[in-house]
Amino acid sequence: MTSQHLSAQTRRRSARSLLGVAHVDEHHDQEFTVVGNHLAQHPDLSLTAIGLATHIQSLPTGALVGIKVLAKRFPEGETRIAAALRELEEHGYLSRTKERLPSGRIVTRTTSYNKPQKRTGRTAPAPRREPAPDPKEPEQPASATAPLPVPAAPDLPAHRTARNVLAGLRTLDPRLHLAERDVRRLAPAVAAWLERGVAPDAVQRTLAAGLPPEGVRHPAGFLAHRLTALLPPPFESLESYGSQRETVRPLPLQNCDGCDRAFRSPGPGRCRDCRTDAEAA
Repeated sequence: MTSQHLSAQTRRRSARSLLGVAHVDEHHDQEFTVVGNHLAQHPDLSLTAIGLATHIQSLPTGALVGIKVLAKRFPEGETRIAAALRELEEHGYLSRTKERLPSGRIVTRTTSYNKPQKRTGRTAPAPRREPAPDPKEPEQPASATAPLPVPAAPDLPAHRTARNVLAGLRTLDPRLHLAERDVRRLAPAVAAWLERGVAPDAVQRTLAAGLPPEGVRHPAGFLAHRLTALLPPPFESLESYGSQRETVRPLPLQNCDGCDRAFRSPGPGRCRDCRTDAEAA
């Protein structure tokens, strides 16, 4: 995206001008970006779009150029920056494509062109890159998630504990601050976890672990997804586990009445070979 020419020739201009701007040109031998006049003097692009394209072309590969990132860097605000990015896309200086990572998270791939690309009815495709594995769950608004789990039986103390679990998440990470209405909406899902034998502090650690590095835009939707996707299986008592083990216990060993060889059988008797010999006789 950025071309650096350490031996670029200095452009000669007249030293003085009676009218208009006068130029004082000095040679750059480091930290410079070459920008074409087709961009700097573009007749249809706004000044914001021209300046934004120049800034993006000066950035190294891999730099973040999302709307929120640029709005923190410049005073124009998200609305004007978003409009400038659309201008650059329309005139072939930028392409933005959506890709889905193996984890299900959708990311935007941005490609900057120092020469405008010809439009053929659609945006020029970005260079293909293999998406890096991402172990984080996709951040989704509450409306896009599956139905929230609910406890099998109403338990008011469990619901109060669930609300405290959710309200206390902001002490683990300020990005998980929830409004009161979101705490009340998500409390039954946390109560379902508590009903399945998960301790309150374990629920908090699970919900707050491994947050995305870029932050959480919708804490309520993010937590709703985790409460649904990571719901543990129902807790089974040790008595139930023991009864299941009894059903798969192997048959006891018996001594054959005919050859005295050991074999497995519910009760005493003859082994399979002795029974076969007796039937043949």
